[in-house]
Amino acid sequence: QVQLVESGGGLAQAGGSLRLSCAASGRTFTIFRMAWFRQAPGKERELVASISRSGDTTAYADSAKGRFTISRDNAKNVMLLQLNSLKPDATAVYYCEAQAVTGRPTTTVTGYDFWGQGTQVTVSP
Repeated sequence: QVQLVESGGGLAQAGGSLRLSCAASGRTFTIFRMAWFRQAPGKERELVASISRSGDTTAYADSAKGRFTISRDNAKNVMLLQLNSLKPDATAVYYCEAQAVTGRPTTTVTGYDFWGQGTQVTVSP
């Protein structure tokens, strides 16, 4: 019912920036909180940042605070993640996630109902 497509990943040097986009299509009116997760090789998928349906509430992983910014434009059905001050440990596949209902957990992948295929972010030293 909902399709999510990430884009904007690529190569960056340490200290550089990238801007990730998540385009939602289908029954987008069913989407509530959204989030960016990432998964590095050999590691579990982890939360980077999440944002409420209206965009007025955000939450960040400690590693993202002060460096990454999550936002959404519901009119365009787009969620963004601005990555600044990138470090090599940010290298991972970044996934867009969305909730279909309210009241679900927001910090784990089990709290989300839809996901994209991911976009690769690679940060060189």
